[in-house]
Amino acid sequence: MAFNCASGRHRRPGRTSRTTAGLAGLAALTTTGVVGTLATPASAAETSVNETTGLLPVVTIGDRVADQIDEQAEAQERAAAEKAAIAKAREEREEAERRAAREAERERLRRLTMFVSPIAGSYVSTGYQAGGAVWSSGSHTGVDFHAAAGTPVRSVGRGTVVEAGWGGSYGYQVVIKMHDGTYTQYGHLSSVSVTPGQAVTPGAHIGRSGATGNVTGPHLHFEARMTAEYGSDIDPVAYLRSHGVNL
Repeated sequence: MAFNCASGRHRRPGRTSRTTAGLAGLAALTTTGVVGTLATPASAAETSVNETTGLLPVVTIGDRVADQIDEQAEAQERAAAEKAAIAKAREEREEAERRAAREAERERLRRLTMFVSPIAGSYVSTGYQAGGAVWSSGSHTGVDFHAAAGTPVRSVGRGTVVEAGWGGSYGYQVVIKMHDGTYTQYGHLSSVSVTPGQAVTPGAHIGRSGATGNVTGPHLHFEARMTAEYGSDIDPVAYLRSHGVNL
């Protein structure tokens, strides 16, 4: 038996009804927040109902969101890596600065404790305990360094000046208490450049050589003593060599 339109034959929905149904589905998704959650403003504007199927392109929207998440994750990883690299570079720079500071301090202390010859580039012209009538004690209590008058005289190490001025048979002299408790004496000077109580460092200029006091010619008389008293002298060459001075 055949059915006609009047008798209820089923027809395929028209384009208008499919579109209306699709829009209704979109409205429903919007109401529940699904579309609003997945679509960015730009993608939401592009979203439309497929006129053939009546379905929303939800899969496409999901891919776009996933791509955005991946991009954000990669950006965060790059930022974290850059931050770690900056922190490492800063740590290495600070460690290098600390090493340089330690080395500078070691060098400063080395310079403070080093010893030098009292006259640069000179040599011993008269040795320790040499005999002769020219010395009141019967022997030489120090050594003589060859030096023309006016040659700069240096402190052999770090210490404090305890005498500076006329010293009788020593002529103009300087006596220094060294940082290790010993004493050094510089005699027959033509001029004195320091005063008692003054601190001196290795190589500091303390005066100039000459021929003052009991001498036969210009030179520097140098003594090393265990105390400030006359008679406590020790071998000046051995003393300087024990502190690293090559003579």
